[in-house]
Amino acid sequence: MPARVSESLVLRTYPLREADLIASFLTRDQGKLRGVARRARRPKSRFGSGLERLSHVRMFYFQRENRELVELDSCELIHSQFAVATDYACGVALDYLAELSDGLLPPAEPNERFFRLLLAVLDHLRRRPGDIWPAVTYFSLWAVRLSGFLPALELGPEDKTIAEEMLVKPITALNPRPWSRQTAQPLRRFLVQRIEQHLERKLETPRYLETLD
Repeated sequence: MPARVSESLVLRTYPLREADLIASFLTRDQGKLRGVARRARRPKSRFGSGLERLSHVRMFYFQRENRELVELDSCELIHSQFAVATDYACGVALDYLAELSDGLLPPAEPNERFFRLLLAVLDHLRRRPGDIWPAVTYFSLWAVRLSGFLPALELGPEDKTIAEEMLVKPITALNPRPWSRQTAQPLRRFLVQRIEQHLERKLETPRYLETLD
């Protein structure tokens, strides 16, 4: 049972029995994995706050061949999203990023570009915590593109201009513009529809984004 360590982003956790958790996490080198974190729900867990949503960690785990779940040993926190998540709108944005990532990424397929996309968007939210709309729009567009099903963008001129810029520039280099929920809203709805068609199910978090000011 080889011991591994991977730079990872925690996507979601689920309760398992009284004290354990199942964690879905995206590794830089092995793609999305799921693992059991024993006693992670106890007050003095060796995981600490490292299994919080979208925590950037070094994950230590054991992996057996032909086993769906790995065995999580511990994790070392690199960046927490706790400060970002204290703002309600940012917390909803984090939920959105996590849901899309967990839904779109197939298990155990390395995808470093998706990993770097998540890091870039999370860094943007930490640096500009109230500026969620360019972050979720940029992430949605690139998540669809990296998943391989981005269609022709039949949108209005403003939305098409924003999309074309986002496809050629990093999020840190986007042209300044006043953003609100209405900015690029048709583009985001278009992308969410494509994601739901691809997954063949409705997403939970977009409707909460739609209620934000």
